[in-house]
Amino acid sequence: MAGDTDFTGKRVLVVGGSSGIGNGIAHGFRQRGGQVHVWGTRALASEYDAAEGSDLDGLGYTCVDVGDPDAVAAAPLPFAGLDVLVLCQGTVVYRRGEFAREGWDRVMAVNLDSLMHCANRFRDHLAAARGSMIIVSSISGLKANIGNPAYAASKAGAISLTKTLGQAWAPLGIRVNGLAPGLVDTKLTKVTTEHPERLAGALARIPDGRMGTPADMAGTAIFLASPLASYVTGHTVIVDGGLSL
Repeated sequence: MAGDTDFTGKRVLVVGGSSGIGNGIAHGFRQRGGQVHVWGTRALASEYDAAEGSDLDGLGYTCVDVGDPDAVAAAPLPFAGLDVLVLCQGTVVYRRGEFAREGWDRVMAVNLDSLMHCANRFRDHLAAARGSMIIVSSISGLKANIGNPAYAASKAGAISLTKTLGQAWAPLGIRVNGLAPGLVDTKLTKVTTEHPERLAGALARIPDGRMGTPADMAGTAIFLASPLASYVTGHTVIVDGGLSL
């Protein structure tokens, strides 16, 4: 079974892999032998801080604003081919900013539109390798999200896109699946995790009694990209400790 999760020599790109969940997923593949490259938003890898949940040791890095379709199209290819593409980009606007046009447009551009732009950019590479694509969404895509209409709608769209691309690209030899995290301690969730009362309330709703970690998400991503999931196509696995129950 261990050989099924050995990614030695496999080429992996994690979009949004510079911090948080994406960074955990990137290191999960690296620790299993993968050649891993990440895309992030800062000019240089050295601008990321470990205190923010960033560890770029052993990872290749390129700055790409995925909210700009032209930037996605122009970004250099990290490898000659690609075996695994993980789309983990994401942003959120708090204080009801997503009800305004600017906030809505930015969140949708990064969280949903860019998924399709990145997927199309690497489709032929994945087809040549009979590879795997993983879309990271959120359990927010399964329910209402107070104060964040664009975030919730974009994640619902990501789950739907996973189904549609899974169906469309299976004949090309590409398996498309997704994972939907619950509450994970990252820079996007500090509005909850840095407030003791909010955090206590959130933990009380999680049957497992704890927040998720980037490593928890990495385990599911590794499974989905591995031969263990060779007959799993178009599905989004909920990884939330039971929160959505």
